[in-house]
Amino acid sequence: MFADPFENAASSLVAPSSDCFEITPDDNADLARAAKAIYVGTGGDLVVRLVKSDSDVTFRNVISGSILDLRVRAVRQAGTTAADVVGLA
Repeated sequence: MFADPFENAASSLVAPSSDCFEITPDDNADLARAAKAIYVGTGGDLVVRLVKSDSDVTFRNVISGSILDLRVRAVRQAGTTAADVVGLA
C-alpha cells in the first residue's frame, strides 16, 4: 500500500515537486499551468516567458540534465534547441 507522510504538508516554492508534466514548446500558447521549475533533458538554448514577465528570455547553452529554478508560464518553439523539457510543479 502506498503512503505519503507529507500528504497534508503545504506546498511552497522551496518544497520538492510533487507533480510534473511534459512541455511541448509553442510560440502562441502559454502552458496550461505554471511550472515551479524546468528540467532540460537534452541541452541547448531555451526560450521562456516567466510568470510575471511580459517578454521572452533566452537561456543559452543549458546543460543536459539541468533543473532551472524558474517559474515559467511559456516555453517558445522559435529559438529553443533544448529538448525533453519537463515542468516540475
